[in-house]
Amino acid sequence: MQLIAFGINHTTAPIAVRERLSFSATQLPEALQDLRQQAEIQEALILSTCNRTELYCGVTSPDCKVIDWLSAYRQTSQEVLRKALYVHPAQSAVRHLMRVASGLDSMILGEPQILGQLKSAYRIAQQNGTLGMLLSKLFQHSFAVAKQVRTDTAISSSPVSVAFAAVRLAQQIFGDLQPRTALLIGAGETIELAARHLRENRLGRMVVANRTLERARQLAMNMGGYAITLPEIDEHLAEADVVITSTSSPTAILTATQVRQAIKQRKRRPMFIVDIAVPRDVEPAVGELDDVYLYTVDDMNDIIQENLRSREQAALQAEEIIDSQVQHFMGWLHSLGAVETICDLRLQVKAKQEKLTQQALGLLAAGKDPVEVVKLLSHRLGNTVLHDPCVQLRQAAANGDQEFLSITRQLFNLPGR
Repeated sequence: MQLIAFGINHTTAPIAVRERLSFSATQLPEALQDLRQQAEIQEALILSTCNRTELYCGVTSPDCKVIDWLSAYRQTSQEVLRKALYVHPAQSAVRHLMRVASGLDSMILGEPQILGQLKSAYRIAQQNGTLGMLLSKLFQHSFAVAKQVRTDTAISSSPVSVAFAAVRLAQQIFGDLQPRTALLIGAGETIELAARHLRENRLGRMVVANRTLERARQLAMNMGGYAITLPEIDEHLAEADVVITSTSSPTAILTATQVRQAIKQRKRRPMFIVDIAVPRDVEPAVGELDDVYLYTVDDMNDIIQENLRSREQAALQAEEIIDSQVQHFMGWLHSLGAVETICDLRLQVKAKQEKLTQQALGLLAAGKDPVEVVKLLSHRLGNTVLHDPCVQLRQAAANGDQEFLSITRQLFNLPGR
Protein backbone atom coordinates (compact mmCIF):
# COMPACT_ATOMS: atom_id res chain seq x y z
CA MET A 1 0.00 0.00 0.00
CA GLN A 2 1.18 3.51 -0.83
CA LEU A 3 0.55 6.87 0.82
CA ILE A 4 -0.75 9.85 -1.14
CA ALA A 5 -2.21 13.27 -0.21
CA PHE A 6 -4.35 15.56 -2.35
CA GLY A 7 -5.49 19.04 -1.45
CA ILE A 8 -6.12 22.73 -1.98
CA ASN A 9 -5.37 25.58 0.41
CA HIS A 10 -5.37 29.35 0.73
CA THR A 11 -2.31 29.67 -1.51
CA THR A 12 -3.66 27.57 -4.41
CA ALA A 13 -7.40 28.31 -4.47
CA PRO A 14 -9.61 31.39 -3.92
CA ILE A 15 -12.32 31.24 -1.29
CA ALA A 16 -14.99 30.55 -3.92
CA VAL A 17 -13.26 27.27 -4.83
CA ARG A 18 -12.44 26.39 -1.20
CA GLU A 19 -16.12 26.82 -0.29
CA ARG A 20 -17.23 24.38 -2.99
CA LEU A 21 -14.74 21.74 -1.88
CA SER A 22 -15.23 22.07 1.88
CA PHE A 23 -16.85 19.46 4.15
CA SER A 24 -18.67 20.21 7.38
CA ALA A 25 -18.22 17.91 10.37
CA THR A 26 -21.67 16.42 9.74
CA GLN A 27 -20.83 15.74 6.06
CA LEU A 28 -17.53 14.00 6.76
CA PRO A 29 -18.80 10.55 7.84
CA GLU A 30 -20.77 9.96 4.63
CA ALA A 31 -17.99 11.41 2.47
CA LEU A 32 -15.36 9.22 4.15
CA GLN A 33 -17.43 6.08 3.63
CA ASP A 34 -18.02 6.95 -0.02
CA LEU A 35 -14.32 7.70 -0.60
CA ARG A 36 -13.25 4.49 1.13
CA GLN A 37 -15.46 2.46 -1.20
CA GLN A 38 -13.62 3.69 -4.29
CA ALA A 39 -11.43 1.16 -6.05
CA GLU A 40 -7.79 1.02 -4.87
CA ILE A 41 -8.43 3.16 -1.75
CA GLN A 42 -7.75 1.19 1.43
CA GLU A 43 -7.60 4.02 4.00
CA ALA A 44 -8.88 7.60 3.98
CA LEU A 45 -8.99 10.78 6.06
CA ILE A 46 -10.41 14.19 5.08
CA LEU A 47 -9.23 17.45 6.62
CA SER A 48 -11.49 20.43 5.89
CA THR A 49 -11.01 23.94 7.34
CA CYS A 50 -11.72 27.45 6.09
CA ASN A 51 -8.23 27.53 4.55
CA ARG A 52 -7.81 24.00 3.18
CA THR A 53 -9.39 20.72 2.13
CA GLU A 54 -7.02 17.76 2.04
CA LEU A 55 -7.50 14.04 1.44
CA TYR A 56 -4.97 11.58 2.88
CA CYS A 57 -5.24 8.08 1.44
CA GLY A 58 -3.61 4.69 1.62
CA VAL A 59 -3.89 3.31 -1.91
CA THR A 60 -2.94 0.16 -3.79
CA SER A 61 -2.00 2.19 -6.88
CA PRO A 62 -0.75 5.77 -7.36
CA ASP A 63 -3.16 6.01 -10.31
CA CYS A 64 -6.24 5.86 -8.06
CA LYS A 65 -9.17 8.08 -9.04
CA VAL A 66 -9.28 10.39 -6.01
CA ILE A 67 -9.43 13.49 -8.21
CA ASP A 68 -12.36 12.02 -10.14
CA TRP A 69 -14.13 11.25 -6.86
CA LEU A 70 -13.62 14.74 -5.40
CA SER A 71 -14.75 16.39 -8.63
CA ALA A 72 -17.93 14.31 -8.80
CA TYR A 73 -18.71 14.38 -5.06
CA ARG A 74 -18.37 18.15 -4.85
CA GLN A 75 -19.75 18.81 -8.35
CA THR A 76 -16.68 20.79 -9.39
CA SER A 77 -15.14 20.58 -12.85
CA GLN A 78 -11.84 18.75 -13.06
CA GLU A 79 -10.39 21.72 -14.91
CA VAL A 80 -11.01 24.00 -11.93
CA LEU A 81 -9.85 21.33 -9.52
CA ARG A 82 -6.59 20.50 -11.29
CA LYS A 83 -5.58 24.19 -11.42
CA ALA A 84 -5.76 24.43 -7.63
CA LEU A 85 -4.87 20.90 -6.55
CA TYR A 86 -1.53 19.76 -5.17
CA VAL A 87 -0.57 16.09 -4.95
CA HIS A 88 2.00 14.69 -2.51
CA PRO A 89 3.05 11.05 -2.89
CA ALA A 90 4.87 8.95 -0.27
CA GLN A 91 7.63 10.89 1.50
CA SER A 92 6.32 14.23 0.21
CA ALA A 93 2.93 13.46 1.82
CA VAL A 94 4.62 12.67 5.15
CA ARG A 95 6.54 15.94 5.10
CA HIS A 96 3.46 17.93 4.07
CA LEU A 97 1.33 16.56 6.92
CA MET A 98 4.03 17.23 9.51
CA ARG A 99 4.38 20.81 8.26
CA VAL A 100 0.60 21.30 8.37
CA ALA A 101 0.37 19.89 11.91
CA SER A 102 3.21 22.16 13.06
CA GLY A 103 1.60 25.31 11.62
CA LEU A 104 4.30 25.81 8.97
CA ASP A 105 1.79 25.66 6.10
CA SER A 106 -0.79 27.98 7.69
CA MET A 107 -1.83 31.46 6.62
CA ILE A 108 -0.51 32.68 9.98
CA LEU A 109 2.84 30.98 10.53
CA GLY A 110 2.83 28.79 13.63
CA GLU A 111 -0.89 29.16 14.45
CA PRO A 112 -1.96 26.37 16.84
CA GLN A 113 -5.59 25.87 15.75
CA ILE A 114 -4.71 23.56 12.85
CA LEU A 115 -3.43 20.84 15.19
CA GLY A 116 -6.80 20.66 16.92
CA GLN A 117 -8.54 20.55 13.54
CA LEU A 118 -6.30 17.69 12.44
CA LYS A 119 -7.03 15.76 15.62
CA SER A 120 -10.75 16.26 15.04
CA ALA A 121 -10.45 14.97 11.45
CA TYR A 122 -8.47 11.97 12.73
CA ARG A 123 -11.11 11.21 15.36
CA ILE A 124 -13.95 11.33 12.80
CA ALA A 125 -12.08 9.02 10.40
CA GLN A 126 -11.31 6.67 13.28
CA GLN A 127 -14.96 6.57 14.39
CA ASN A 128 -16.03 5.76 10.82
CA GLY A 129 -13.54 2.97 10.34
CA THR A 130 -11.62 4.50 7.42
CA LEU A 131 -8.20 4.41 9.09
CA GLY A 132 -5.76 1.54 8.95
CA MET A 133 -2.26 0.97 10.24
CA LEU A 134 -0.62 3.37 7.76
CA LEU A 135 -2.68 6.54 8.37
CA SER A 136 -3.06 5.81 12.08
CA LYS A 137 0.70 5.60 12.51
CA LEU A 138 1.31 8.66 10.29
CA PHE A 139 -1.12 10.94 12.11
CA GLN A 140 -0.07 9.85 15.59
CA HIS A 141 3.54 10.48 14.60
CA SER A 142 2.65 13.89 13.13
CA PHE A 143 0.87 14.92 16.34
CA ALA A 144 4.01 14.05 18.30
CA VAL A 145 6.17 16.03 15.85
CA ALA A 146 3.90 19.09 16.20
CA LYS A 147 4.23 18.87 19.97
CA GLN A 148 8.02 18.64 19.68
CA VAL A 149 8.12 21.67 17.36
CA ARG A 150 6.08 23.76 19.81
CA THR A 151 8.16 22.58 22.75
CA ASP A 152 11.60 22.95 21.18
CA THR A 153 11.07 26.14 19.15
CA ALA A 154 9.41 29.55 19.62
CA ILE A 155 7.15 29.01 16.60
CA SER A 156 3.94 29.98 18.45
CA SER A 157 5.23 31.98 21.40
CA SER A 158 5.16 35.40 19.69
CA PRO A 159 1.65 36.83 19.09
CA VAL A 160 0.87 37.69 15.47
CA SER A 161 -2.73 38.91 15.72
CA VAL A 162 -3.60 42.38 16.98
CA ALA A 163 -5.94 40.99 19.64
CA PHE A 164 -3.45 38.41 20.90
CA ALA A 165 -0.60 40.94 20.87
CA ALA A 166 -2.71 43.42 22.86
CA VAL A 167 -3.46 40.85 25.56
CA ARG A 168 0.18 39.76 25.70
CA LEU A 169 1.26 43.40 26.18
CA ALA A 170 -1.29 43.77 28.99
CA GLN A 171 0.28 40.76 30.69
CA GLN A 172 3.74 42.29 30.35
CA ILE A 173 2.54 45.52 32.01
CA PHE A 174 0.32 44.06 34.77
CA GLY A 175 1.49 40.46 35.13
CA ASP A 176 -1.41 38.42 36.47
CA LEU A 177 -4.68 39.60 34.86
CA GLN A 178 -6.96 37.95 37.40
CA PRO A 179 -7.28 41.05 39.65
CA ARG A 180 -7.67 43.36 36.62
CA THR A 181 -10.64 44.90 34.81
CA ALA A 182 -10.81 45.38 31.02
CA LEU A 183 -13.05 47.78 29.14
CA LEU A 184 -13.68 46.65 25.55
CA ILE A 185 -15.16 49.32 23.26
CA GLY A 186 -16.89 47.93 20.19
CA ALA A 187 -18.28 44.46 19.50
CA GLY A 188 -16.71 43.44 16.20
CA GLU A 189 -14.49 40.48 15.36
CA THR A 190 -11.26 41.97 16.77
CA ILE A 191 -12.91 42.91 20.07
CA GLU A 192 -14.53 39.48 20.31
CA LEU A 193 -11.13 37.83 19.74
CA ALA A 194 -9.53 40.08 22.36
CA ALA A 195 -12.31 39.16 24.80
CA ARG A 196 -11.65 35.47 24.20
CA HIS A 197 -7.90 35.87 24.81
CA LEU A 198 -8.54 37.86 27.98
CA ARG A 199 -10.90 35.23 29.32
CA GLU A 200 -8.41 32.46 28.50
CA ASN A 201 -5.81 34.40 30.52
CA ARG A 202 -8.16 34.54 33.55
CA LEU A 203 -9.10 38.22 33.43
CA GLY A 204 -10.96 39.23 36.60
CA ARG A 205 -13.71 41.46 35.16
CA MET A 206 -14.82 42.53 31.68
CA VAL A 207 -16.99 45.47 30.60
CA VAL A 208 -18.18 45.66 26.97
CA ALA A 209 -19.30 49.04 25.60
CA ASN A 210 -21.01 49.36 22.24
CA ARG A 211 -23.28 51.78 20.42
CA THR A 212 -25.91 49.00 20.27
CA LEU A 213 -26.54 47.64 23.75
CA GLU A 214 -27.99 44.36 22.49
CA ARG A 215 -24.79 43.52 20.61
CA ALA A 216 -22.73 44.41 23.67
CA ARG A 217 -24.93 42.18 25.82
CA GLN A 218 -24.53 39.26 23.42
CA LEU A 219 -20.74 39.46 23.53
CA ALA A 220 -20.63 40.15 27.28
CA MET A 221 -22.91 37.20 28.02
CA ASN A 222 -20.71 34.84 25.98
CA MET A 223 -17.58 36.06 27.75
CA GLY A 224 -18.94 36.46 31.26
CA GLY A 225 -18.84 40.28 31.11
CA TYR A 226 -21.05 43.32 31.73
CA ALA A 227 -22.60 45.38 28.89
CA ILE A 228 -22.93 49.17 28.69
CA THR A 229 -23.61 51.78 26.01
CA LEU A 230 -21.00 54.25 24.75
CA PRO A 231 -22.41 57.20 26.76
CA GLU A 232 -21.90 55.14 29.94
CA ILE A 233 -18.13 54.83 29.39
CA ASP A 234 -17.34 57.79 31.69
CA GLU A 235 -18.97 55.95 34.60
CA HIS A 236 -16.71 52.91 34.16
CA LEU A 237 -13.47 54.21 32.63
CA ALA A 238 -11.72 54.66 35.98
CA GLU A 239 -12.35 50.99 36.76
CA ALA A 240 -10.43 49.84 33.69
CA ASP A 241 -6.82 48.71 33.91
CA VAL A 242 -6.96 47.64 30.26
CA VAL A 243 -8.88 49.41 27.48
CA ILE A 244 -9.09 47.91 24.00
CA THR A 245 -11.13 49.83 21.45
CA SER A 246 -12.09 49.11 17.85
CA THR A 247 -15.14 50.91 16.48
CA SER A 248 -16.11 52.52 13.18
CA SER A 249 -16.73 55.90 14.79
CA PRO A 250 -15.58 58.87 12.63
CA THR A 251 -14.62 60.81 15.77
CA ALA A 252 -12.74 59.96 18.96
CA ILE A 253 -14.51 57.85 21.59
CA LEU A 254 -11.98 58.66 24.34
CA THR A 255 -10.61 62.17 24.83
CA ALA A 256 -7.61 63.30 26.81
CA THR A 257 -9.96 65.03 29.24
CA GLN A 258 -11.87 61.81 29.92
CA VAL A 259 -8.73 59.73 30.45
CA ARG A 260 -7.08 62.42 32.61
CA GLN A 261 -10.10 62.41 34.90
CA ALA A 262 -10.09 58.59 35.04
CA ILE A 263 -6.38 58.49 35.96
CA LYS A 264 -7.04 61.01 38.73
CA GLN A 265 -9.83 58.76 40.10
CA ARG A 266 -7.48 55.77 39.86
CA LYS A 267 -4.96 57.63 42.05
CA ARG A 268 -2.29 57.39 39.36
CA ARG A 269 -2.59 53.62 38.92
CA PRO A 270 -1.47 52.91 35.32
CA MET A 271 -3.88 52.35 32.44
CA PHE A 272 -3.06 50.36 29.30
CA ILE A 273 -4.96 51.46 26.17
CA VAL A 274 -4.89 49.81 22.72
CA ASP A 275 -6.58 51.74 19.91
CA ILE A 276 -7.04 49.45 16.94
CA ALA A 277 -9.52 51.68 15.10
CA VAL A 278 -8.95 53.67 11.90
CA PRO A 279 -9.90 56.52 12.24
CA ARG A 280 -8.55 56.43 15.79
CA ASP A 281 -10.94 56.03 18.73
CA VAL A 282 -8.52 57.67 21.18
CA GLU A 283 -7.22 61.22 20.93
CA PRO A 284 -3.44 61.22 20.31
CA ALA A 285 -2.97 63.56 23.29
CA VAL A 286 -3.91 60.65 25.58
CA GLY A 287 -0.50 59.16 24.87
CA GLU A 288 1.17 62.19 26.49
CA LEU A 289 -0.54 61.63 29.84
CA ASP A 290 1.43 60.22 32.75
CA ASP A 291 0.59 56.65 33.82
CA VAL A 292 -1.03 55.89 30.46
CA TYR A 293 0.39 53.33 28.00
CA LEU A 294 -1.24 54.05 24.62
CA TYR A 295 -0.67 51.84 21.58
CA THR A 296 -2.19 52.47 18.14
CA VAL A 297 -2.78 49.99 15.33
CA ASP A 298 0.57 51.04 13.77
CA ASP A 299 2.37 50.27 17.02
CA MET A 300 0.70 46.86 17.15
CA ASN A 301 1.59 46.12 13.53
CA ASP A 302 5.25 46.90 14.26
CA ILE A 303 5.13 44.41 17.14
CA ILE A 304 3.43 41.81 14.96
CA GLN A 305 5.99 42.18 12.15
CA GLU A 306 8.81 41.72 14.65
CA ASN A 307 7.07 38.65 16.03
CA LEU A 308 6.62 37.26 12.53
CA ARG A 309 10.37 37.58 11.97
CA SER A 310 10.89 35.72 15.23
CA ARG A 311 8.53 32.97 14.06
CA GLU A 312 10.35 32.71 10.74
CA GLN A 313 13.60 32.03 12.61
CA ALA A 314 11.82 29.40 14.70
CA ALA A 315 10.38 27.90 11.51
CA LEU A 316 13.91 27.11 10.30
CA GLN A 317 14.47 25.10 13.47
CA ALA A 318 11.10 23.42 12.99
CA GLU A 319 12.02 22.37 9.45
CA GLU A 320 15.14 20.65 10.81
CA ILE A 321 13.03 18.71 13.29
CA ILE A 322 10.63 17.71 10.52
CA ASP A 323 13.49 16.61 8.23
CA SER A 324 14.66 14.22 10.93
CA GLN A 325 11.17 12.93 11.74
CA VAL A 326 10.30 12.36 8.08
CA GLN A 327 13.31 10.06 7.77
CA HIS A 328 12.32 8.30 10.97
CA PHE A 329 8.80 7.64 9.69
CA MET A 330 9.98 6.56 6.24
CA GLY A 331 12.33 4.08 7.91
CA TRP A 332 9.34 2.54 9.66
CA LEU A 333 7.33 2.58 6.42
CA HIS A 334 10.08 0.87 4.46
CA SER A 335 10.40 -1.76 7.17
CA LEU A 336 6.84 -2.88 6.43
CA GLY A 337 8.10 -4.39 3.18
CA ALA A 338 10.35 -6.73 5.18
CA VAL A 339 7.52 -7.79 7.50
CA GLU A 340 5.60 -9.57 4.75
CA THR A 341 8.74 -11.28 3.47
CA ILE A 342 9.73 -12.40 6.97
CA CYS A 343 6.25 -13.81 7.58
CA ASP A 344 6.30 -15.73 4.29
CA LEU A 345 9.79 -17.07 5.07
CA ARG A 346 8.72 -18.26 8.52
CA LEU A 347 5.59 -19.92 7.12
CA GLN A 348 7.64 -21.74 4.49
CA VAL A 349 10.21 -23.00 7.01
CA LYS A 350 7.44 -23.98 9.45
CA ALA A 351 5.71 -26.08 6.75
CA LYS A 352 8.97 -27.90 6.03
CA GLN A 353 9.58 -28.43 9.75
CA GLU A 354 6.16 -29.96 10.25
CA LYS A 355 6.56 -32.28 7.28
CA LEU A 356 9.96 -33.54 8.46
CA THR A 357 8.74 -33.81 12.08
CA GLN A 358 5.90 -36.08 10.98
CA GLN A 359 8.41 -38.24 9.08
CA ALA A 360 10.63 -38.45 12.18
CA LEU A 361 7.70 -39.38 14.42
CA GLY A 362 6.80 -42.13 11.97
CA LEU A 363 10.32 -43.55 12.18
CA LEU A 364 10.21 -43.47 15.99
CA ALA A 365 6.84 -45.23 15.98
CA ALA A 366 8.38 -47.89 13.78
CA GLY A 367 11.01 -48.55 16.44
CA LYS A 368 13.98 -46.78 14.84
CA ASP A 369 16.88 -45.69 17.06
CA PRO A 370 15.95 -42.21 18.45
CA VAL A 371 19.52 -40.95 18.13
CA GLU A 372 19.63 -41.92 14.47
CA VAL A 373 16.21 -40.37 13.88
CA VAL A 374 17.32 -37.04 15.41
CA LYS A 375 20.50 -37.04 13.27
CA LEU A 376 18.44 -37.80 10.15
CA LEU A 377 15.90 -35.06 11.02
CA SER A 378 18.66 -32.49 11.49
CA HIS A 379 20.34 -33.47 8.21
CA ARG A 380 17.12 -33.39 6.20
CA LEU A 381 16.01 -30.09 7.76
CA GLY A 382 19.29 -28.38 6.83
CA ASN A 383 19.16 -29.69 3.26
CA THR A 384 15.49 -28.80 2.83
CA VAL A 385 15.85 -25.23 4.10
CA LEU A 386 19.03 -24.54 2.11
CA HIS A 387 17.96 -26.20 -1.15
CA ASP A 388 16.24 -23.21 -2.78
CA PRO A 389 18.84 -20.60 -1.66
CA CYS A 390 21.65 -22.80 -3.00
CA VAL A 391 19.91 -23.16 -6.37
CA GLN A 392 19.55 -19.35 -6.56
CA LEU A 393 23.19 -18.82 -5.57
CA ARG A 394 24.49 -21.20 -8.24
CA GLN A 395 22.38 -19.43 -10.84
CA ALA A 396 23.65 -16.03 -9.69
CA ALA A 397 27.26 -17.24 -9.88
CA ALA A 398 26.67 -18.58 -13.40
CA ASN A 399 25.28 -15.16 -14.39
CA GLY A 400 28.19 -13.31 -12.78
CA ASP A 401 25.86 -11.60 -10.31
CA GLN A 402 28.39 -10.67 -7.65
CA GLU A 403 25.98 -8.25 -5.94
CA PHE A 404 23.54 -11.10 -5.22
CA LEU A 405 26.35 -13.22 -3.80
CA SER A 406 27.58 -10.32 -1.66
CA ILE A 407 24.10 -9.62 -0.27
CA THR A 408 23.67 -13.31 0.57
CA ARG A 409 26.91 -13.33 2.56
CA GLN A 410 25.69 -10.26 4.43
CA LEU A 411 22.22 -11.74 4.96
CA PHE A 412 23.58 -14.93 6.56
CA ASN A 413 26.44 -13.12 8.34
CA LEU A 414 29.10 -15.16 6.52
CA PRO A 415 32.78 -14.20 6.85
CA GLY A 416 34.08 -11.98 4.06
CA ARG A 417 36.37 -13.31 1.36
